[in-house]
Amino acid sequence: MFEVIHRDDNLLVLNKPADVSVLADRSGAPCLWDGLEAFLMQKPYLVHRLDKPTSGVLLVALNPGTQSRLTRAFQARQVRKFYLAWVTGDPGAAGLIDLPLKKGRKSRYRVAGPRESIIERNRRWTLGADTADGHPSLTRFRTLRREAERTLLLLAPLTGRTHQLRVHLSWIGYPIVGDRLYGKPGNPVQQAARLMLHAHRIVLPEDGSHAAPTGADWVL
Repeated sequence: MFEVIHRDDNLLVLNKPADVSVLADRSGAPCLWDGLEAFLMQKPYLVHRLDKPTSGVLLVALNPGTQSRLTRAFQARQVRKFYLAWVTGDPGAAGLIDLPLKKGRKSRYRVAGPRESIIERNRRWTLGADTADGHPSLTRFRTLRREAERTLLLLAPLTGRTHQLRVHLSWIGYPIVGDRLYGKPGNPVQQAARLMLHAHRIVLPEDGSHAAPTGADWVL
């Protein structure tokens, strides 16, 4: 469960597997944090999380000072994050999704407005309706590869909302392959053994760039 990408006196960088929670959840299944202290032989400090079905780069601070410094960097949006995602359909060569988000029902999130109010102009998706109750959320994307009914994207979230990438892509009509929460699992093009979303690379203001390779389960 602990694939180490980088370790120094202050920071541990892991390649988190898909379908493993960072912290304990209601399922009672083993989580990544279980056993991490024994593995490190010291106390780990949480910096950020990845969704349970998402794989890839995960930062773990090894002392309170590093935790505080990295937390401030995330809050100040000084951390650059890049994800890989297979999506259904073809959203184009590149684009910007500028759709505010808010919490929905049953631990789901949604765009803060009606789906029919989403406007796409010059590869920029925005919402024309009143969005006063939504949190600003921005995602850039670029196409890396096309197949018959699926496209591999490089995603750069400019904000860090919960489920942002999954909701944004679903609401503009290109859900992530394998997304059973926001996609259409009955659609054969959507089906996969896992959520095809991978935290590919993270760039830190003082700790450099760290990348995680995709695993054997990154297959369609």
